[in-house]
Amino acid sequence: MTIHAGTDWIREFAATSRLSDVQVRELADTAGFGETFTDHMVTARWSADDGWHDPRVLPRRPMTVDPAMVGLHYGQVVFEGLKVYRTPEGGAAGFRLAEHCRRLARSASRFAIPEFPEDLFLESITELVRADSRWLPSICGRALYLRPTLLGTETTLALRPSATYSYLLLAFPTGSFFGSVAESVSVWATHRYSRAAPGGTGAAKCAGNYAASFLAQQEARERGCHQVLWLDAVERQWIEEMGGMNVFWVCADGSLVTPPLTGTVLEGVTRDSIMVLARRRGISVREKRVGLADFLADVTAGRITEAFACGTAAAITPIRKVASDIGSCDLGGGLAGPITHLLRSDLTAIHHGTSGRPERWMTTLL
Repeated sequence: MTIHAGTDWIREFAATSRLSDVQVRELADTAGFGETFTDHMVTARWSADDGWHDPRVLPRRPMTVDPAMVGLHYGQVVFEGLKVYRTPEGGAAGFRLAEHCRRLARSASRFAIPEFPEDLFLESITELVRADSRWLPSICGRALYLRPTLLGTETTLALRPSATYSYLLLAFPTGSFFGSVAESVSVWATHRYSRAAPGGTGAAKCAGNYAASFLAQQEARERGCHQVLWLDAVERQWIEEMGGMNVFWVCADGSLVTPPLTGTVLEGVTRDSIMVLARRRGISVREKRVGLADFLADVTAGRITEAFACGTAAAITPIRKVASDIGSCDLGGGLAGPITHLLRSDLTAIHHGTSGRPERWMTTLL
């Protein structure tokens, strides 16, 4: 089987943009998460005979799909989320692109989707960023968010993997996932719903995981919280992750704790980055199962002093309150604690190319 038939790109650029440069610059520095998309997109196709082929960069436009498409009916859809930042020199650099490609490959494998090759993945990002470079935000903390997606496109309702696939890549400018309204967030720990069970799809970044979280997210909002905090599906007591992001907390001794990767937790690229940065700062990091009841008791007793959410979309966002049916607790008075602030500053400096100790995590694109 041919995995990748070649990289002869077809480039079709928009003759005229729907927005002026002034309008684009304003949106790049103000638009919320997923609200305003750039001018172009990237597509590619897969078949057993040709592998991944026909890569194109073209004006973003609606797609025509058959109503019997496999991905539409059976959810054979996985995706990634990554960010590209403006550099001090005015160029562009992507954060840990190879790690995002590998995670996309793991998600694809779980859904019987052919692996998308890393060289074509990087080429597609470069092509789109170059086509839409004017959309790169200029403000620190903002970035161009890219959404690579793989989906089964065969026209059949037979209950089996698709025989054809498409790759899509979209981009939009954004700041934090939570926007300017939330310097810190409150979370609702639900006992009613669960995100993933052992042996399921919890470690994959798939469309169904997010759709299945909407009702629990609605429950959280009804209780005045920004996000849901998931517990394990078996005992409904162990803290696992938040809706679309991982979670850390800081103990009174300055050490950092995060739930372990048990197959039901998404292996976050930002999660891994935080662990590396913390250890280089001399901060102890433990992956440990902690029950919600113990967490609430430890916060009340002062044994836990900070908590934060982290992810590509959320970056590092302090958690100010954890609420649940068995109790609630407040942390940090709504502000980032010293460890949270330190790690956020370290990560932001790497993102924007101002770190005195640059990591090999940034890929120059422009």
